[in-house]
Amino acid sequence: MSERSKLWYLENFNLLTGLNKNEIEHLSKISKMQDFNKNQPIYFANEPSSSIFFLKKGRVKLSRTSKDGKEMILGIINSGEVFGEMSFFNEGERTDFATALDDSLLCTINKQELKEFVEKSPKLNLELVKLVGFRLKRYTEKIEELVFKDSSQRIISFLLRIADEYGKELGNDIFIKPFFKHQDLGDITACSRQTVNFVLTELREKGIIDFDRRKLIIHDKEKLREMTN
Repeated sequence: MSERSKLWYLENFNLLTGLNKNEIEHLSKISKMQDFNKNQPIYFANEPSSSIFFLKKGRVKLSRTSKDGKEMILGIINSGEVFGEMSFFNEGERTDFATALDDSLLCTINKQELKEFVEKSPKLNLELVKLVGFRLKRYTEKIEELVFKDSSQRIISFLLRIADEYGKELGNDIFIKPFFKHQDLGDITACSRQTVNFVLTELREKGIIDFDRRKLIIHDKEKLREMTN
């Protein structure tokens, strides 16, 4: 990838808005772009946490595996987001797995080089701290949902969350694209694939949502909110 293309990607990354041209050029010099194929591992648990990743294209799954081998999806990273940020504050090993859900393009920055850069950029340091706080809040919400909500409410809560974060309004409808496979949605919400299919189909029959393999359309967001209480 040309240096010019790399600069363009960095300049259009939300976390880096506000940095001047010289700062962006320096980040470009200490970073590298990497392509990952669909289903290709990006990093594994127990690996040294030595890099931070900026996802420019595709989607990435963050997950953990229980002692009995069951996978639990912690979150889905979409293009324009950062992951692996805990390595910036932690000298230890990774505790999760990262896997490309689609063909993906990542910008990788060594954490030590990023730390040296951040020392001269308080704004970026603040943004990273806010990002970690946001992720921890999301994990706390996920635990609370597992404890206090039934399977149907967990699925609906997740639909509302992705609508707020990634949905695009068109008239009275909200479009989320791409959508998730039912198995992935089940892994995220700790439900079976059959339960996910039942809940989504019931919501569609009531006219609250519509969906196919590629997208989700929410027709009545307020009705969904009522169903989580």
